[in-house]
Amino acid sequence: MRKTNGQSSLLPLTISAMLMFWSLNAAAEPVGQFEHHTDIGPVKHAGGLEYAPDSQNYVISGSGANMWSDQDELHYAWNQMEGDFIVRARVAFIGEGVDPHRKVGWHVREGLEPDSANVHATVHGDGLTSLQFRSAKGAQTEEYRLKVQGPEVIQLERRGDTFIMSAAKFGEPFQVTQVSHLDFSDEVYVGLALSAHDADEVESAQVSNVRIIRPAADDFVPYQDYIGSNLEVMDMETGNRRILHRSPVSLQAPNWTHDGQYLIYNSEGLLYRYDLETGQISELNTGFANQNNNDHVLSWSGKEIAISHHAESEDGRSTIYTLPLTGSDQPRQITQKGVGHSYLHGYSPDDKTLVFTGHRKDKYDIYTVDIATGEETQLTDTATLDDGPEYSPDGQHIYFNSNRTGTMQLWRMNADGSNQEQLTFDRYNDWFPHVSPDGKSLVFLSYHDDVDSADHPFYRHVYLRQMPIEGGEPTIIAYVYGGQGTINVPSWSPDGKRIGFISNTRLPGGQ
Repeated sequence: MRKTNGQSSLLPLTISAMLMFWSLNAAAEPVGQFEHHTDIGPVKHAGGLEYAPDSQNYVISGSGANMWSDQDELHYAWNQMEGDFIVRARVAFIGEGVDPHRKVGWHVREGLEPDSANVHATVHGDGLTSLQFRSAKGAQTEEYRLKVQGPEVIQLERRGDTFIMSAAKFGEPFQVTQVSHLDFSDEVYVGLALSAHDADEVESAQVSNVRIIRPAADDFVPYQDYIGSNLEVMDMETGNRRILHRSPVSLQAPNWTHDGQYLIYNSEGLLYRYDLETGQISELNTGFANQNNNDHVLSWSGKEIAISHHAESEDGRSTIYTLPLTGSDQPRQITQKGVGHSYLHGYSPDDKTLVFTGHRKDKYDIYTVDIATGEETQLTDTATLDDGPEYSPDGQHIYFNSNRTGTMQLWRMNADGSNQEQLTFDRYNDWFPHVSPDGKSLVFLSYHDDVDSADHPFYRHVYLRQMPIEGGEPTIIAYVYGGQGTINVPSWSPDGKRIGFISNTRLPGGQ
C-alpha cells in the first residue's frame, strides 16, 4: 500500500504563502487514478491518500473545519478534466467519527482556493446526502438534499453547465438531483474530497470501485464511432471491482474459460484471450472469420467455442460457426446459407445443440440448431423481439429476454419452447440473463426506461442485476457506464465467485 501525506500544522498564512503551499502540496506524486492530492484551506492537520493496487481501493483522510458558507477546508484528490465527465465510487467512513457532519464525496472546483466555486456530491457522517454548490468565487454555499439516508454509492456527472448527483445504498437504484445554472469553465478540478467538520480532528473513509469516465460525445454514431473500454472482474460476495485491462478501442463481451485461466473477448471483429495470471493478451485464431460480433460462447466441455461471424458470402449476415478453443483456420459453419441473421447465445449442456436469436420470417425469434445436422427448430413465435437465450445447467430450461409485454423483461421456457413465463416485471429493460454455475441465480443487464425496449445501445448508464433463478426481487450488483458489449455472453467464473464484464470511457489514443 502506497501512502503520501500533505504538509502538517498550518499556521495562518499570507495569500502568497498559501498559494505557494497549494502549489507545492498539489505536486505530490500520482496515487492510483488521481494525478494530485492536496489540502484545501488552512487545515490544522494534513490529510492523505492511500492506494492498494491489489484491490484498487483507496483510503482518504482529512481534517478541516467545514465545507460550507464561503470557505472550505478539506483534503482533495483530483485531476483536471475538460468537458463532460462521470465520476462514481463506493464510499464508507472509517470509525464512528467525532462530528456527525463530516463529509466525503465527489468534488468539482474552479480553483484550489478555499473560496472557489464548486460542486460537491456528499454524504455526511449522520447519513445526510446532498448536492452542495457555490455558484461563484466567494459566494455562499447552497444545497439540494436527496431522500436517501447513508448511501454508499455516489456519482457526479457533468453535462455542460448541468451537474447531476446520483446516490444509492449499494444494491438499490439511484436517487437523483441536479443543479443547472453553474457557469463553470470547461476545464475544472475533479476528484474526491473529505472534511472532518472539526478543525482538531482527522477523519477517514474507504473508497472503492472508483471510476473516472469520459463519456461518448452526444453526436457519436452507433456501430461507427467507439470509445475505450475497461475489462473488469467483480467479486460476487463483496461487490469489489477491479480493472484488469484498459484499451482505447472497443472491447466487448468477455467470457471465462472453464479452466479459469482466460477471459475471451472480441474487439474489432477478432477474438482475444486475456491471461488472468500474467495479464498477457493473445489473439485466438478464427481463420477467415474476422468479422465476429460479441456473440461467442464456450461449449460445456470447454473444448469448443461457437462464434457469430458476419460472412461476406452471406451478404454480411451474422452466421454461426464452431471451432476448437485452441483456434482454427477453418471454422465449421453451422447455420445455413440463404437464411437471415443468426446471433448465437448458448450451447445445450450436452454440447449437441446451439440456441440463438434468428431473423426469420421478417422478425426475430429464438431457435435451436442441431450442430451435427444444421436442422433448426423455432421455439418462440411473437411479433415482438425475443433475444438472449441461454440454457440452465440441467438443460431443462432456456432463459431469455422478450419485450412482448411492452418493456424488455426476462422470461423462462422449457427447453422445447413450451411453458413460456415472465420473470421480471419492473420498469427497467432487462437483457441477457446468465445462469450461475450452480444454477441458483441469474445475472443480467438492465437499461433505464429512457431506452427503447427493442434496443440495447452502447454508452448508457446501466445496472448489472442479480436475482434467484426462479424469479424474485432483483438486486443491483454493479453501477456501470456501458450497455452493448458489457455482458452479452455468459461471464461467470467457473467457481461462481466472480463475473467479468466491460465498462466504457474515452481513453487516450481512441476516437
